[in-house]
Amino acid sequence: MKEKNIILAARVMSVLFTPFYLPIVGLIALFAFSYMALLPWTYKLEVLLLVYIATIFIPTVLIHLYRRYQGWTLIELGARERRMVPYVISILCYFGCYYLMTVLQIPRFMGRILVAALIVQVLCAIINVWWKISTHTAAIGGVAGALMAFAFLFMFNPVWWLCLVFIIGGMVGTSRMILRQHSLWQVVAGFLVGMVSAFVAI
Repeated sequence: MKEKNIILAARVMSVLFTPFYLPIVGLIALFAFSYMALLPWTYKLEVLLLVYIATIFIPTVLIHLYRRYQGWTLIELGARERRMVPYVISILCYFGCYYLMTVLQIPRFMGRILVAALIVQVLCAIINVWWKISTHTAAIGGVAGALMAFAFLFMFNPVWWLCLVFIIGGMVGTSRMILRQHSLWQVVAGFLVGMVSAFVAI
């Protein structure tokens, strides 16, 4: 019973903190800590809705349909050789979102978050050709890198936020190992790739 509860908790963590949440979290941080906090709430909500639909809702639905079409379980989809199509779907959705933001003349800093997320996805997809890296921890690492970059640019203290992100990152990484989707090195490598990529891009 205890083992089943641990596995259930690991699955919940994996679902709650999917790799797709990096752009949304990055935008919320930008709206909270930068001069963009002065923007009207309606405008901020419109941007968040656009990003949510393009980077979370659409790729999640498309990947779910692809998995159902193939007749795979979530665990089976996690096999390294089966992850390329989901990567391509998410990369195209992220690129489409960035293109829309450019057309709508949304401020550059917001677009940079999409660029950071896109770079993380592309790097993970390339690495996945040879080695299975954790995109879950890459996304959390991306949040950490984005926070550090914004702290540097907008001069605020990110320590408590970073502590929260590191705790969540540890929980997500542990969950991926409990579910036997990744090894410790794959989890750590994912976090580092996400953190460095997001910091440099932003």
